[in-house]
Amino acid sequence: MSAQHATAGHGDHHDDHDDIEYHATVKGYVVGFMLSVVLTAIPFWLVMAKVLPTTLTSVIILGFAAVQMVVHVVYFLHLDRQAQGGWNLLALIFTVVILFILLSGSIWVMYHMNENMMPVDPQMMRNMP
Repeated sequence: MSAQHATAGHGDHHDDHDDIEYHATVKGYVVGFMLSVVLTAIPFWLVMAKVLPTTLTSVIILGFAAVQMVVHVVYFLHLDRQAQGGWNLLALIFTVVILFILLSGSIWVMYHMNENMMPVDPQMMRNMP
């Protein structure tokens, strides 16, 4: 077998990782971290200071949670529309769908658990050890 035949096809191999540009920077991580801190601190303050009604506070916390998930996806997972031929966009759409299911499902479960709770009988409370 000749040397040319033995290496045929191997020199033409194109590795997909050669053309991927890595966009992570320290500045990007710091911005993502600072946004995460702010998006955590504001809901924490709203709950601890009790500045708004409970229902409104819950809705605001869910909104901040959704925004924080997007911040994590963009700044830490580096998913955007340009990279990797649109696969990142597909992953981002999948994230939004999962986020919607998670948030709406959580609200639905919490509402129905509250509505379907068994009423507490004062007589039962007296008989408990």
